Amino acid sequence: MGTAIGDILPLALGIAISPIPIIAAILMLLSPKARVTSVGFLLGWVVGIVVAVVVFTLLSSVLPESGSDTSKPVQGIVKLILGALLLVLAARQWQGRPSGEAEPALPKWMRSIDTMTFPTATGLGFLLSALNPKNLIMAAGAGVIIGAASLDTVSVTITIVVFTVIAACTVAVPVLAYLFAADSLHGPLDRLRSWLERENAVIMAVLLLVIGVSLIGKGIGSF
Repeated sequence: MGTAIGDILPLALGIAISPIPIIAAILMLLSPKARVTSVGFLLGWVVGIVVAVVVFTLLSSVLPESGSDTSKPVQGIVKLILGALLLVLAARQWQGRPSGEAEPALPKWMRSIDTMTFPTATGLGFLLSALNPKNLIMAAGAGVIIGAASLDTVSVTITIVVFTVIAACTVAVPVLAYLFAADSLHGPLDRLRSWLERENAVIMAVLLLVIGVSLIGKGIGSF
């Protein structure tokens, strides 16, 4: 189990450091319905991560393997494909970064955050964690690693819980902190949002590059 947790940590951090959901959570915390929408978003975010990882863990555990205990070519190919996809996304992020003083382009749905309801925020959190291509690829990579580790049910559950806690922490921490210290967080949250908006593309490009290379390395090591 320890090896599996060590292998999935970079992928969990990759989801955790993704700027867009952090920006979305901060905007909700700065909106008139902060407590309602932020809690809904956090709930959807956590459920989406769990669903994605569990699905890919189950799929990975039934992949056919003809190699030895140390050689798992099918899972190696899957990791190589996922790593290559992350490198492609990294290149696209880098090419799409704003130049000079240009304002970064953010998703149009962020403009409607002030009017969101609890169900809408929950659905948005789920979509960003479970169906966003970048996060989905990283969740798939984690699922492949967990499914290939031949763990018992308890160990699989613990590993998925660890992955989820780490992946969700950057959304969970500001939301939970806001519930206890709302007044003192407006300034820091607004400054953090501005910085993440400016550096979103660069952060994601570097992150996807590192994780993509890591997955490709693990894929090569599976042969």
